[in-house]
Amino acid sequence: MTQGVIWKQLLEFSIPMAVGLLFQQFYNTVDTIVVGQFVGKEALAAVGSTGSIINMLVGLCAGLSTGASVVISQCYGAHDNQRLHDAVHTTILLTFVMCVAATAVGVCIVPAMLRFMATPQDVFAQAQQYLTIYFAGIAGLLVYNMGSGILRAVGDSRRPLYFLCFSALINIVFDLLFVVAFHMGVAGVAYATILSQFLSALLVLYSLSHTDAPYGIRWKKLCIRKYVLGRILSIGLPSGIQQAVTSFSNVFVQSYINVFGSACMAGWSSYNKLDAFVLIPMQSIALASTTFVGQNYGAKKLARARRGSGQALAMSIAITAALSLAAVLCARPLMRFFTPDEEVIAYGVRFVTIITPFYFLCCFNQIYAGALRGIGNATAPTIIMLLSFVAFRQLYLFANSRLWDNSFYGMSLAYPLGWLVCSVLITICYRCSALCRTPAQEESQAPEAEEGAQ
Repeated sequence: MTQGVIWKQLLEFSIPMAVGLLFQQFYNTVDTIVVGQFVGKEALAAVGSTGSIINMLVGLCAGLSTGASVVISQCYGAHDNQRLHDAVHTTILLTFVMCVAATAVGVCIVPAMLRFMATPQDVFAQAQQYLTIYFAGIAGLLVYNMGSGILRAVGDSRRPLYFLCFSALINIVFDLLFVVAFHMGVAGVAYATILSQFLSALLVLYSLSHTDAPYGIRWKKLCIRKYVLGRILSIGLPSGIQQAVTSFSNVFVQSYINVFGSACMAGWSSYNKLDAFVLIPMQSIALASTTFVGQNYGAKKLARARRGSGQALAMSIAITAALSLAAVLCARPLMRFFTPDEEVIAYGVRFVTIITPFYFLCCFNQIYAGALRGIGNATAPTIIMLLSFVAFRQLYLFANSRLWDNSFYGMSLAYPLGWLVCSVLITICYRCSALCRTPAQEESQAPEAEEGAQ
């Protein structure tokens, strides 16, 4: 990514990731559709309301994956094969340690977290069953995410996509088999999810183990290099803590939603699945931007890195705005995919029409945060996101519950207002960063001839 037409490279790199994220969403979305259509609204609420608890641990591990990807992409851009080798092997061994810790912690915290977010009694037992099984098999998800992060950091976003497509299709088959044929309820969708995730993990490990490239895994050489671990933690830990704390904060948000009952919980769950699909292009472009900036930063092409983040922002806003409009116009028929219950559908439509028009705000905080992480500055985005998504959002929800008696409309605006605060602060931070302060003449090379076509 250190030469060539920028927007084409960002697009070519992000499209496979977007398709990959699309299939990754199929895991929980298919689970939601199957339980909503074949089990009931309580099961739909149980599966859908557990996302914040799952993301507390997955988010922490995902942050470390981001740190590893940045380190690996910088080594790859600088053609430092020895450091690249050390970074990959440290990353893999670190992942296995995280798998053990996440499994143990996840299973232990389930009952307490469900009580903490005031889960209704008609949903509690099924939510506990789903979460316990999910955390028992979370290793597959963590290994796949870290392994695919290694491949994407060196510019290979296609193989992770192929593996994910395969496992997503297997997940659909298992869902229908366990729930429709064997009548296993929420336990069936949980088993289907973890089995398909293990398959994707095995495929990505096989791919990394059977390559002669410098980033290939040599199992006998797995070790923890302190200098690599320190770099991964310095970049990834702030991001991971931010994601984990934000998800913990969302447990509080879920508690405000749970007050409205299982129908509202199910409507929120259905809205969240639609929300995830609309945001996929923006997220994939942000991930592409991180890798792009990381490689060009490693190659000391700072002006090119800056142009890349600007073009990534423009693309993400255009695509997100178009998808948001489509989601609002088609909200009711889209909600019917998840459930036939009219009360649940009505809640889902209300969430879509109130929140979705503000999605474009996320483009600023995601693209600029990705660019800052690409140059190794993970601390500033972390602090800003914690202030916006945790502190501000919780203070706002508390005020809404006290001043406006937990108004539904006021509660729904908690997310857009948090996005607004975050985007303003991260934009200021990005404009003051080394990426924007550095004069264009400091770049070692002039813009490539190919970019003249832009």
